Amino acid sequence: MTPSAKRDWLVPTGLIMLSAVPVIAGAARAAELTGGATVTPDNARFFASPVPVLVHIVGASLYCLLGAFQFAPGFRRRRPGWHRLAGRLLIPCGLAAALSGLWMTLLYPRPPIDHVLVTPMRLVFGTAMFCCIVLGFAAIRRRDVPRHRAWMARGYAIGLGAGTQVLTHLPWMLLAAQPNGIGRAVLMLAGWVINLAVVEGALRRQPARPSRSTQRRVAASAGVLASQ
Repeated sequence: MTPSAKRDWLVPTGLIMLSAVPVIAGAARAAELTGGATVTPDNARFFASPVPVLVHIVGASLYCLLGAFQFAPGFRRRRPGWHRLAGRLLIPCGLAAALSGLWMTLLYPRPPIDHVLVTPMRLVFGTAMFCCIVLGFAAIRRRDVPRHRAWMARGYAIGLGAGTQVLTHLPWMLLAAQPNGIGRAVLMLAGWVINLAVVEGALRRQPARPSRSTQRRVAASAGVLASQ
């Protein structure tokens, strides 16, 4: 593998590693629900209504793992058909993850470990993820590739929040104990904010390219001027 090819896979590899803990935790939860585990106060809400959490686990896991490959530019260029095919799967997976997350936030009992502020934060970021994916889909339907990439990257950043939240919680857990209350709320918020800040920074560093609609307007204007 050439050095440039290795660099091409740095970001996807990092994203997969960041997804690993939430994906493994989700798989363990799914095995618990489908394997007849003992009902406890911590998991009773999932056993009472298992479908939303199973939809969330499957949708979010596929979205995070498969979505990581969309951030390999060279692979995307070499496999444009794969990129489009994966996108057709990623959009429903991302929407399913966002909507099931919103459903659980609204209808599951709030865990004692969560501060009351966690509920509105989950609603805000779950709704934002849903909107980013819809806007990204609408942009590619218009052949507006730059906006499509930007909105999809933002949606992915929010969806990967659980992975970054593992990192924000880790120092606290190593130095003290499992965070709760307002401390946990701040650490969860930090996970989403860090991801979005990284994405926005990356988007600003990219050279601005005119969208297809802008190119068409410029071409139409040039045609009008040429005919005068």
